[in-house]
Order: sequence, then structure tokens, then C-alpha cells
Amino acid sequence: MKKTFCHMLGLILAISLIEAPAFAKNTNSIQVKGSDTMVNLVQAWAEDYMKVDPNVFIAVTGGGSGTGLAAIINGTCDIAMSSREIKFQEVEQAKKENVAPKEYKVALDGLAVVVNLNNSVSKLTIDQLADIFTGNIKNWKEIGGLDSKIVVLSREVNSGTHVYFKENVLRKGDAKSKEEFSPEALLMPSSQAIADEIKQNPNAIGYYGMGYIGKDHKAIAVAKNASSTTVTPTTENVSNGTYPISRPLFLYTNGKPQGAVKGFIDYVLSPEGQAVVLKADFVPIKS
Repeated sequence: MKKTFCHMLGLILAISLIEAPAFAKNTNSIQVKGSDTMVNLVQAWAEDYMKVDPNVFIAVTGGGSGTGLAAIINGTCDIAMSSREIKFQEVEQAKKENVAPKEYKVALDGLAVVVNLNNSVSKLTIDQLADIFTGNIKNWKEIGGLDSKIVVLSREVNSGTHVYFKENVLRKGDAKSKEEFSPEALLMPSSQAIADEIKQNPNAIGYYGMGYIGKDHKAIAVAKNASSTTVTPTTENVSNGTYPISRPLFLYTNGKPQGAVKGFIDYVLSPEGQAVVLKADFVPIKS
């Protein structure tokens, strides 16, 4: 009898493990993962929405756009944050997992190129930025600065910000280009890590969403080419399309959202939610 009971208990446990979801899907609990660029913005949305609906709990964690999209595909989050569009390979992987990623454009972001406050360089062209980050320009004196080696900072490869900067600055939007970041570039785990390094390193240059620009950093004015006017990364310049390094920000759900997830997405896209975008130094998608 004891043997039979143990056998039945083991069978029940085995079945429960098979049927258990990848994470606890409490209908009033929302797990959001992904883009480090978007963490502060989405956290602000979450805090406001939990005041609107106190029955909902929203947890927001970073790790990069690739991490968030992987999480929505493998069922370990409800919403993925991404500073890039989902890739074809990720869509195909989602199909294999019976996941149907639904995309929401929720804000616009200017990608700032930032240096230390004591750096005398204040404006650069896209060509100069490409040469700096690929390692063709190695000394600040080559672009009007002091005779010091340039310390290149980049986000890690799993970051949507890394992908966007490589495709639109290093490769200048050319799908056939094979340009890569300099092998000497220091790969940083987050936008905040780049900001912290720039604050204390007068020779460093990096990039991140303009929401991370602080009083201890100097944002470079960027020109499309040598004959163009330089433009700073401001809300107005991103909104009117004059700042050359800007991008949309996305949230992804698995199919059409329901319940608390739908309520949160609706709030994000509402006038109230878009007002939060402006307060967080990003650019609203709705007036």
C-alpha cells in the first residue's frame, strides 16, 4: 500500500511539473523584461498604473532587448521591452513555440553620443562617429581634442541599443556593410554603466538613450555629414526628425493582450501614459 501511494504521489508530481507554466501567471501580476533603455520609463508607467489599479502588481527588469524578446518567446514574461524591432529569426522561433508576438510602438528615443564634461569636443559627423567606434580614429587630437587615446564604450551585443547604433551609425543604414565595433571597445552591461564610466573618464565616449543624459555628461551635437548642421539630442529635435540618431521604442505581448496586461498597454498608449513619456525625457508618439 505504501509503495502504491508513493508511486501515485510521484506520478502526480511529475504531471504537475509537466503542466506547470514557466512562471506564475497571476492574472493581476505582470512581468515586464527587456531593454535597459526603457527600464526607467516602463517603471514610471508601472508605478502610475498601480495607483490607478491597486489590484495589479507590475515587476520591471532589464537585461537588454534580446533578453526581453527571448522571455516573451519562452513564456517567462508577459510583456517584452525592446529598443529595436523583433528580428526575423526571433519571429520564426516564436512560431515554433506557438507564440505570436504583437508589437506596440510606445515612444521615440534620441540616441545620445556622450563624452565627459571636460572633453573639448562638442560636435561630430556620422562619418566621424563611425570612424571612432570602429577604431579608425583612435586619438582625440584627430577630431580637434586633446592628445589622448579615445576610450570607446559600447553596450553589449544583446542590447537593442548596440544593434541600432551598429546598423545606423557604424554601417550608416547599409544592409551590405560589415562594419563592427572596434575590438578595443569596452562592452558595458547597461546604459547606466556607460554613464558612470563617462562621468569619471575624460577620454571616454559612449552612447545611450537621451533619458540617461545627466548633469555630469556632455551630449555631442551630431551632423549627418560635413555639410550639414549639427543637431543636439532633444525632445523637440527627435520629434521633428532633425536629430539623425533616433528610433522607436516597443512593447511586445504574446498575441492580443487580455485582462491586466491589456489595461496596462491601454494606459501606456493613453494621453496620460504618453505624458509620462515626456517627463522621462523620451518623445511621445501621440500629441
